[in-house]
Amino acid sequence: MRLAAIAVIALTVLTGSPSRAGEPAWVHAIAMHGTPKYGPDFKHFDYVNPEAPKGGTVTLGTIGGFDSLNPFIAKGEPAAGLGGLYDTLTVASIDEPFTRYGSLAEAMRMPEDRSWIEFRLRSEARWHDGEPITAEDVIWTYNALIEKGEPLYRFYYANVDTVTALDDRTVRFDFKPGENRELPLIISELEVLPKHYWETRDFGATTLEPPLGSGPYRIADLEANRFVEYERVDDYWGREVPAHVGHDNFGRLHTDYYRDSTVAVEAFKSGAFDFRNENGSATWATAYDIPEVADGRIVKVEVPNHRTQGMQGFVFNTRRDLFKDPRVRWALAHAFDFEWSNRNLFHGQYTHTRSYFDNSDLSATGLPSEAELEILEPYRGRIPDEVFTAEYNPPITAGDGRIRENLREADRLLKEAGWVIEDKTRVNAETKQPFAFEITLVSPLFERIVLPMAKNMRRLGLDVRVRTVDSAQYLERLRGFDYDMIVFNFGQSLSPGNEQRLFWGSAAADDPGSRNFAGIKDPVIDALIEKVIEARTREELVVRCRALDRVLQWGHYVIPNWHASYERLIYWNKFGHPPHTDLRGAVFGAWWIDPEKAAALGK
Repeated sequence: MRLAAIAVIALTVLTGSPSRAGEPAWVHAIAMHGTPKYGPDFKHFDYVNPEAPKGGTVTLGTIGGFDSLNPFIAKGEPAAGLGGLYDTLTVASIDEPFTRYGSLAEAMRMPEDRSWIEFRLRSEARWHDGEPITAEDVIWTYNALIEKGEPLYRFYYANVDTVTALDDRTVRFDFKPGENRELPLIISELEVLPKHYWETRDFGATTLEPPLGSGPYRIADLEANRFVEYERVDDYWGREVPAHVGHDNFGRLHTDYYRDSTVAVEAFKSGAFDFRNENGSATWATAYDIPEVADGRIVKVEVPNHRTQGMQGFVFNTRRDLFKDPRVRWALAHAFDFEWSNRNLFHGQYTHTRSYFDNSDLSATGLPSEAELEILEPYRGRIPDEVFTAEYNPPITAGDGRIRENLREADRLLKEAGWVIEDKTRVNAETKQPFAFEITLVSPLFERIVLPMAKNMRRLGLDVRVRTVDSAQYLERLRGFDYDMIVFNFGQSLSPGNEQRLFWGSAAADDPGSRNFAGIKDPVIDALIEKVIEARTREELVVRCRALDRVLQWGHYVIPNWHASYERLIYWNKFGHPPHTDLRGAVFGAWWIDPEKAAALGK
């Protein structure tokens, strides 16, 4: 992504008003590292069809419910698809690791040290009520998100110092001293909200009033917890912006809500909705052996990608005294028999996750390289010795359900940590407190995975309960860190940066609504996060991510789950789509309804 000697200010200058001598040039795009793939005169991204027909209705299905149309606050459960209501300052290309192209902003500029960035808004940018989008809207949005938005915004924007309107169409963000080369791109992701609309409403409250937007879609109809429908805005101001061409082709987007995945799968097979990204391995292997797939009315396909898979795992809440000792966490990892689960539950479709950046060059493997050691050596004695001496791998089994050796090692670790067996129960040797905890789930599908693990843990004398709650309750418990153990997927990008503070940073551990679900508070991890954020080249980023990865791995904050380097897509054969991208796979936002296929399917 980055080349050390190339700064973003060296990008091709937009035609139009020039910069004054000595000032950074106005550019059409900014790349995290290196230069953008697409030049200032590009007409559309390579992975879209600029001639894609518009119109038609696509029906989708999702699980759970919703009670709010405000996705920016840590209250309520927002409806699916709300991103289509709003425009952002820039948009990302799918075939580059991290490059942003102008959307609301026709141009942007920043100095070589990235200590500030300015955005010049498009004169044609309009809200759905016809009002122009101005620099004041950008400033109001930023302030509202900081004051009343989800905690993630405060972490993302922690290094922003001031925001200033230079004129009606130009806004400037100045940053606090220090290296944070990703921050200009993070700021450019801002979804801009209408100041004149929200000034008379409480931004901090949930609402079911369809909000005013500027994006390609507006809400046409809804019923809380049942469905939400969006209609394409025919006079959408941004339809000819190069970064938008070929996207947002559906005339209507209708999403129905289902109680659980089993019901949703049967509804899909009956034709109740059109497209499904299947995340259940057993469902993928067994549920779609139906005539509609055999005769081509339904398309079932696996689409490979090279996205960073991140870390999905059983997450320990280390705020609980029970899980503060890493030996305890490592012991419990020996009770999860992935190989048995993969063979008997997943039909062999998964790879055991071992890294927080799996399926990418950011993943730490083998022993630390010289470049990694240069980063890690100053922390020797403050991080696990294994970081320097061993490659991390989760415990393995033969897959036959016999895990006596693993349980024997778990027993040894628990005793070493002060947890002994008395009357067939695991208790603290000093306080006699029983080792009891709850695993909280939001999907019944996970019960088949968690219950065998809980059974193995009970063989260790642990009192383990498994509880499945509804999505609204689960969301509230996450926000309040009210759980012992959960399942969570810490998704990662190909260019990690500021979001690492939100995942693992000490400041996030005590901020309700953050993503530091493990409760990690470690100055070394904080320092390594900052090194990732400060990386100036792709090479530096890779080395620093690997160093952070090693310390997280050997911290045993999660029991790693699994991943697949492909998407499982199944859909009724009514769509056209461009070729899938090698980097990120399918781009559903660039699909369209094929009139001939839809007509044939109707017959």
